[in-house]
Amino acid sequence: MGNPRMLVFFFIAFITVTQSLPFIVLHGIGDSCKHRGFYNFIKLLSDWSESQAYCIEIGNGPWDSWTMPLTKQTAIACEEVKKISDLRHGYNIVGLSQGNLIARGIIEFCDGGPPVKNFVSLGGPHAGTASTPRCGSELVCEFVDAILQLEVYSSFVQAHVAPTGYVKIPTDVADYISGCKFLPKLNNEIASKRNSTYKERFSSLENLVLIMFEDDSIIIPKETAWFGYYPDGAFHPVLTPQQTKLYKEDWIGLRTLDEAGKVKFISFSGDHLAISQSDMKTYIVPYLKDNKSINGYNIQCQK
Repeated sequence: MGNPRMLVFFFIAFITVTQSLPFIVLHGIGDSCKHRGFYNFIKLLSDWSESQAYCIEIGNGPWDSWTMPLTKQTAIACEEVKKISDLRHGYNIVGLSQGNLIARGIIEFCDGGPPVKNFVSLGGPHAGTASTPRCGSELVCEFVDAILQLEVYSSFVQAHVAPTGYVKIPTDVADYISGCKFLPKLNNEIASKRNSTYKERFSSLENLVLIMFEDDSIIIPKETAWFGYYPDGAFHPVLTPQQTKLYKEDWIGLRTLDEAGKVKFISFSGDHLAISQSDMKTYIVPYLKDNKSINGYNIQCQK
């Protein structure tokens, strides 16, 4: 019959177990991983999906989310995800508001980073926003408001106020393309600098979940959460994602994903990021339960 120990070894070597992929969360402008509401949001998702969660904080969350250019924020986030060994086999992303652009920057720009499988976007200004988000009354806002008195596409403003990296004035597209330092690159809008790698990486997603809030008063227009936007040169009408050049010419692979049935366009009533626990369970958690297989023998050897 042979050596019983050898038979046991052979059996264990081919056992596979499944576990949910880990996920990272990227917060919006002015928020922080330490804020109670955001922490509770992540904990609920982690508990419900039974997946390990990592909140990626960049410097001093609230301050740096306003004042650090998005190119630098993305570079820092890229290095952070590469340091987390738990992500090496792949992971999912949940982004909120401005955090979605950093998430897309990780997907498109992060050389040598682990693969992203599912990306859930809540209220992301993917096609831009026609005005800078309101800052509020914090100390940082005095600094932001003072700088915003200058030209939004000037090098100085672009280097010191993060959301100007995705402000897209539809009646000033030429200055946007030449002066805006982040979104034109992210969306492959600069014809002479289109990068097929960005498209390849973005279109490799297994699922892209785009959540829009019907009464959103922060990102303008609200349809930007679905990649919809104004036509060049006018503030009317709002184009559907499928009517935009970005989609029709497939600059980043959005059409490729959509035609493959991998894009979910979801809308909720309510203002920016106003999502209920019930909707979190229904529309986010299923994409955090994506499983991977690991060889059981390897697991045993690690112990």
